[in-house]
This record gives sequence, C-alpha cells and structure tokens, in this order.
Amino acid sequence: MRYISSDIHGEYELFMRLLEKIDFSDKDEFFVCGDFLEKGSDSVKLAKFIASTPSIKCILGNHEYAFLKFYWSIMQSSPDDFDKVLFKLREYFTYGDSLLDWDVVDFLEGLPFYIETDDFICVHAGVPLDGDGKILPLDSALPEQLVYDRSFKEPSVTVADGNKCIFFGHTPTIYLTGGRAEILTYLKPTRQGKSISDYSRIHLDLGTNISGRLGCFCVETCDCHYVERDK
Repeated sequence: MRYISSDIHGEYELFMRLLEKIDFSDKDEFFVCGDFLEKGSDSVKLAKFIASTPSIKCILGNHEYAFLKFYWSIMQSSPDDFDKVLFKLREYFTYGDSLLDWDVVDFLEGLPFYIETDDFICVHAGVPLDGDGKILPLDSALPEQLVYDRSFKEPSVTVADGNKCIFFGHTPTIYLTGGRAEILTYLKPTRQGKSISDYSRIHLDLGTNISGRLGCFCVETCDCHYVERDK
C-alpha cells in the first residue's frame, strides 16, 4: 500500500502511532509532503527516523527550505569551520533531546521539491497551472511557488480532468472547514472516488500542532486514516 501525509511538524510519537494504525511495513511506501520539521518537540528525532527508513519518501516544505537557506547563509560566512556551523544549526531547533548531525543536514539538502509517480504528484503547497487548469512543467517551477503557494488550497481552484491527482499540505484544512481537522478531497467531474484517478486534489495538512490530529490517505483504497494526540 501507498500512504501520503503532510505537515507532521515534529510530532514523532503521533507519526509512529499513525504508522502502527495502518500496520505500515517495508512492503509499503509512505510519502510525506514536506514540513516534518519545527513546531513539535521532536523535529530532529523525526527527521532521523524518516532518513533511516527507505520506504518513507519526503519532499521539502517551506520549513525545511527555510532551514536550508539558514544553513547555506552560515556556510557562506563560515565555510571551513564545520564544528561552528553545526553548533549554529543545532540552535535552530530549540526543542527535543535529539541533536542535529551532519547526516540529517545532508538528508535534508538532498530532498526534492516534488515527487511525481505514474498516478499522482506530491508537492508541499501547490503546482503552477495554466489558464485551462493544466499543470505546467514542474521542473521549471520556482521553489518558492512549490513551498509557499497560498492560492492552490482554495476550493475554487480548477485542475484539468486529464491531470494526475495532486497531494499537498501547507495550509491547515481547519481554516477551510470551520475547525474540523480532516483531509479534504476534490473529485473530478462525474467521478465517484473509487480510484486515485478520480481525484484532482487532496489536501492533507490537518494543523496537527493545533488540532492534535494527524492523518494519511491510502492511494490504493482511497481511505483516510487518523490518529489523535492523547488529551
């Protein structure tokens, strides 16, 4: 099975509970649409787990991109003092017991801005569309559009029927649902939702740090799975 989530934001324990709920194994694949860092208390621990699990695939969100820009700026001023660089990078994350190391930094620097498969696209914030709702070439898109776009979440956005399903996060769905932390799915015209090809967009960010709820979408069954933080 293939599962997709987004905006885990350092909620390591909640993510582990989600993997347990779906009975995740190395025969499955899990895709994370960015923003697994910051806000929660275990960003580095979560990053280390993801980096060490080959069946989990990640892309950059705006929080990972911001960290990398911070890292690159430090490298411009202290390119030869790697101990000093790592010390400054560790100050970036003020919560959690796991210390940032170079393996995590290298992992983050190697992440793509999007993942495209035969039947879906994973992006953090949104994809560029032409006037007819057709996806423009992603390899020509600016990183800032892929990680910061605020318009793609709008229910009024029209994606052409022939496009692959687009999974994204970035903006919590609670701001569109009146406070309900749930995955939002957008069907193509006349489709019933029995196959991933029936969907044009799937909005995954549940505002986990606020709502205490994390979810994922199963590509094969088109089911949503949720876990909640203990109250």
